[in-house]
Amino acid sequence: MVKILIVDDDPDMRLAIASVLNSRSYQIVEACNGQEALQKLEEEEPDLMLLDLLMPTMDGFAVLKELRGTPEKRYPDVPVLVISSIREEASHRRYELELGHKLNADDYIEKPIEPFALLKRVEELLSKGG
Repeated sequence: MVKILIVDDDPDMRLAIASVLNSRSYQIVEACNGQEALQKLEEEEPDLMLLDLLMPTMDGFAVLKELRGTPEKRYPDVPVLVISSIREEASHRRYELELGHKLNADDYIEKPIEPFALLKRVEELLSKGG
């Protein structure tokens, strides 16, 4: 069974995304911030991570930096679909300015999310990885 990690500080958003993904019988794991996301990555080894960028404690930018920007591979090489209310171009610019390299996510979808578009993106990323 395919396991998907949903990382968002908004419980309503996690519930909405989980409801859409449950329609395809994916196993869902949730995290409410970046620190919890990294912990769940190690414990659960999901097949895909849906990652919000703006969260307290540790944001999605920091999670991506930890996953993709450090030479030591502490976490599984999991595909990342960024889900954010920030326009994609603005996120890429901020990441490049702060870290000096490109936002290394596998895909990007802006909120509000259309359920069928989300499922299509998820299925495309899972088919690439599998």
